[in-house]
Amino acid sequence: MINTKPTQRTCFIVFYSFFFLALGLGFVLSTWAQDFPNRPIRLIVPYSPGGVTDITARTVSTRLSEALGQSVVVDNRAGGASIVGTDAVVKAKPDGYTLLLTSSALAANHILFKNIPYDPVKDLLSVSFLTTVPTVLVLPASNPIQSVKELVQVAKSKPESMNYGSAGNGSGNHLTAEVFQNAAGIQIQHIPYKGGGAVMADLVAGHITFVFAVLPTAYPFITSGKLKALAVSSSNRNPALPDVPTVAESGYPGFSVTEWVGVFAPSSTPANVIDKLNASFNTTLKHPEVQSRLKALGSEIIAGAPSQLDSYLRAEVGKWTKLAEKVKFEVVD
Repeated sequence: MINTKPTQRTCFIVFYSFFFLALGLGFVLSTWAQDFPNRPIRLIVPYSPGGVTDITARTVSTRLSEALGQSVVVDNRAGGASIVGTDAVVKAKPDGYTLLLTSSALAANHILFKNIPYDPVKDLLSVSFLTTVPTVLVLPASNPIQSVKELVQVAKSKPESMNYGSAGNGSGNHLTAEVFQNAAGIQIQHIPYKGGGAVMADLVAGHITFVFAVLPTAYPFITSGKLKALAVSSSNRNPALPDVPTVAESGYPGFSVTEWVGVFAPSSTPANVIDKLNASFNTTLKHPEVQSRLKALGSEIIAGAPSQLDSYLRAEVGKWTKLAEKVKFEVVD
C-alpha cells in the first residue's frame, strides 16, 4: 500500500519552504518600501477647486514635492459629498502613491448618508494632521444685517426671506449651519452647491443670504469688501479677523465648530511608507512659505504623528454621532 500520510521529513521541508518564502517576501516589501517614492504621488482632494481642502492641498504640494523628491499631483475628485473621491483612495493600491487630503466630512458623513461604501476608521490609515480651520458667518456686503442677533431675529420673523448655502450636503458649511440653526432655534432653507467655489460666487452675487464659509475661502472676499463677517465659529477669536466676535460671544455660549484637514492612505499601506510620508508632511508644514500662507488665511497648523490624526478622527466620528441625536440632520439614502 502507498503511505499517504506526510512524513516528518516532508512536513519539515514544507514548513521551511513557506518560512523562507515569507522571509523573502518580507525582504522584498521592505526593500520596496525603503525605495519609496520613486514616481509621482497623487493627492486626491474629494472636492472641486476653490474650497479649503483644495487651497490647502495646493499650498503644501510644491514643498511636499521637494521633501519627497518626487512630484505631487493634486487630483480633484468631486462628487457625493466627498464620498466619490474618498472611495477612490480606499480602493487604490496601498502603496503610498495615492493619498486622500480631506476634511471634516470624513467623520460626519455617516450621519447624513445611509449607504457609504467604506468605514473611515477601518479602511483608511492616518498619515498626517495638517490644519484646523474655523468657519466664519459671512453675508454679501450689501445685506443690511449687521450682527448675529439681527440675523436670528429676521430668520424668526421672516424665515421665507432667508436661506443659507453650502458646498454640498455633508460639507463643513452645511454641518456648521445646522448646528447654528439648532442653537438659535431657527429653520431656513438650505441650498447645497457643488463645491466651495460655486457657493461663494453666488453669495458674493447676493443670490443667497449667508454661508458659514471656511476662513481661507472667505478671507479674500472679506478683505476686499465683497463680504461682511458677522462671527467666527471657533471658541476663540481668530487672529486673521481680530475684530470679528465668536458665535459664542454673540449670544450662544459654548458654541464651537471647527473644520480640520488631514491626509490619509488606503489601509494596509506599509508602516514605513506612512512614516516617511508623515515626516515629509511635517517638514513641509515647517517651511516658512507654507506657514505664512496658511496662517494668513486663518488656518492653525497642527502636524504631528499619524496616531494624533487617528485619535482625532475617532473622536470626531463619536462627536457627530452624538450630535445627530440632538440635531435633526436630513439623511440621504
